[in-house]
Amino acid sequence: MKYIVLIMDGASGWPLPNRSGRTCLELAHKPNLDNLTRRGVLGLARTVPEGMEPSSACACLSILGYDPKLYYSGRGAIEARSLGLSLKDSEVAFRCNLVAVRDGKMWSYSSGQISDQESHSLIAALQQALGSETIRFYPGVGYRHICVLKDHLDTIQALCTPPHDITGKPVAGFLPQGTGSQFLRELMSRSEEVLREHPVNAARRARGDIPATMIWLFWGSQRAPDLPPFQQVYGLKTTLSSAVDLLRGLAQLASIDIVDIPGVTAGLDNDYAAQAEGALKALRRHDMAILHIEAPDEAGHAGSIEEKVKAIEQIDQEVIGRFLTRRNLRLLIMPDHPTPIKIQTHVPDPVPFLLWGPGFTSNGATAFSEAEAKNKLFIEQGHTLMSKLVSGHVTA
Repeated sequence: MKYIVLIMDGASGWPLPNRSGRTCLELAHKPNLDNLTRRGVLGLARTVPEGMEPSSACACLSILGYDPKLYYSGRGAIEARSLGLSLKDSEVAFRCNLVAVRDGKMWSYSSGQISDQESHSLIAALQQALGSETIRFYPGVGYRHICVLKDHLDTIQALCTPPHDITGKPVAGFLPQGTGSQFLRELMSRSEEVLREHPVNAARRARGDIPATMIWLFWGSQRAPDLPPFQQVYGLKTTLSSAVDLLRGLAQLASIDIVDIPGVTAGLDNDYAAQAEGALKALRRHDMAILHIEAPDEAGHAGSIEEKVKAIEQIDQEVIGRFLTRRNLRLLIMPDHPTPIKIQTHVPDPVPFLLWGPGFTSNGATAFSEAEAKNKLFIEQGHTLMSKLVSGHVTA
């Protein structure tokens, strides 16, 4: 038996009043996914335990089969792990976004989806100007980077807001607050001068692109402990494909192999076909392939119904369509969390899931959607879905 787990990041959402109350999943033309749904088990699962942050860190940890209440200790250090950083006890890692602030408001949490090449040049400039024995900047993917602080453990107590939660809002009320926040605020402020006249930003302005005006620090955490090895827990040799540092970090913590597939990105330009073919190829030497696709979430954060629907449709055509004729294959397909267009950020609502393949029989669903899943089956502990996939047996 072979297994595929497909994580459609942020694909779930809320009904859209200006689209007859339908969600993006309902608006999307997805014949392959709906076909599978009619032959599989559809339901809702809570991937974010009540009271925990509705981040991909918690939600994807659940989908990988680990209880966030037991194993989640903070996101910054997980992403640092994906960059090969091993934090010391005296260090804390923060996500360091390159953002654009205009007229005191969050203009773009991603600096207009800045490219790797451009952002790496900016991070190098920040390291040269602001780096020291206690401050280090590390380049990541696109607008997502890491800042490691040494001997400033109090900063982990600061109340920080993700920039994608405040698009279009005045930033003054969302700067780091509380214990340890002063150091973070000063570092963020100092970054503005470094970035203001940098050649990368000058070129972006000349092209009409959004410049990166400052760094935004959030999701600070200390060293992330290793997870019980996935193969030891579930008995399957597994590989993961994702362009996002978080998922790659989780894979390393769980001793899951990472497959690098050319063309796989964290944006709407992702090569869906290449990612699907790469996963199928990886199954020649692995028992399970996990595919994480970020595009629906990025569209949700941007508030674009059209782009989110397009991303879902491309996943259906280019990814799921390649799985339909495979034999001895079980699938788990689901978002990690909703990213409603209305608020352009994550919420902890349960998400629809589909279990399909040998051992799973139809429970009467006709389409993959939030509303239909709500009327079928509810799994309170989302981290148990992995064991249900492996066993081929579903109980609530």
